[in-house]
Amino acid sequence: MTWTQIEVFASTAGIDLLCAVLEEIGVAGFVIQDPADFEQFVAGKQGKWDLIDESLLGLQSGESSVTFYLPENEQGRAQRAEVEQTLARLKKLDTSGQWGRLEFALTRTEQESWQDSWKQFWKPTEVGKKLVVCTSWEEYKPKPGQTVICLDPGMAFGTGTHDSTRLCMELAEQVVTGGERVLDLGCGSGILAITALMLGADHALGIDVDQVAVSSAGENAALNEVSARAFFRKGNLTDGVDGCYDIIFANIVADVILRLVPDIPRILAPGGVFIASGIIQERAQEVEEALNATWLRVKTKRESGGWVALAAGK
Repeated sequence: MTWTQIEVFASTAGIDLLCAVLEEIGVAGFVIQDPADFEQFVAGKQGKWDLIDESLLGLQSGESSVTFYLPENEQGRAQRAEVEQTLARLKKLDTSGQWGRLEFALTRTEQESWQDSWKQFWKPTEVGKKLVVCTSWEEYKPKPGQTVICLDPGMAFGTGTHDSTRLCMELAEQVVTGGERVLDLGCGSGILAITALMLGADHALGIDVDQVAVSSAGENAALNEVSARAFFRKGNLTDGVDGCYDIIFANIVADVILRLVPDIPRILAPGGVFIASGIIQERAQEVEEALNATWLRVKTKRESGGWVALAAGK
């Protein structure tokens, strides 16, 4: 089906009014872009932010707008006519211009399944010395000695292409010797827990605050036929985690890792390894100092693309 994308430009003061009249016309959903949102985000943020998405940075200089889609059929054309009439009426009422210019831009777009369209661009990825990440829709003939991780990430983080994930997988190759108990904090797609199991770990527990990630991780474990040894649940970091683990992954961000570090000695087995990644280079020393404060010592440090992964033990 063909759709018409309509972007209406307004001021911050006019956004709420515009959304209200669109709902009256029957527009069910829209996307709001407003520089005031960015200012509010900056004013209300706490702590240090390692990464702010470029789309957010663009808000500080962009124009406020409301974007929505109407089908190119009789109903859609009728709604579009109502939108044009409503905007003309609002412009007449707004003699001071406080609601913005209330003009619109049109773009025709074909409906596509995003999930199907992006698949063509994702090819098997070799990681480290013997790991390969491959999707279920790709055919891949492994080379001798290679271990293939089958992955369908869906909406969860972790595909093996990001530097922080690859660094963890490379460290996993070094530390997994067989029979380990693994904990993956912020498991995302489950790629690190599954990698450890495919390399010979005995069992793995993955925890994530996002239920979508937990479900995705379980599905990926099934794809790799390790479901019997992989357990995933929704939770917040180490809350409710008992026992000790030989390998603990935390591929998150520096601030979260810093909150997590004091609790690691409680759940890290003697001789175990804590692998922390998702750390930008500028924060690596800060994380290392926090590890030292809890009697953990960094044994290996790997860097790639401005990201750092640390492997530490008692």
